[in-house]
Amino acid sequence: MENVRRYRALASLCRQQAAYRPLQNWELLGQAEHFEHLAEVELKAHFDACNVQRVEEATPPATWQAPVAA
Repeated sequence: MENVRRYRALASLCRQQAAYRPLQNWELLGQAEHFEHLAEVELKAHFDACNVQRVEEATPPATWQAPVAA
């Protein structure tokens, strides 16, 4: 999750710099978009890993057995 914060902070800095540098704003906005994409990929990987752990830790549901007539 720390990487997500870093990527989002870098994206924010790129957008701020784009506001002050009109000649480079397209390049900086592109970099901001790239960092946002990296943050999304990192978040997806984190949540996928969490969901896999939960599925592996979950106990299988109890199976019902029909009573056998004697």
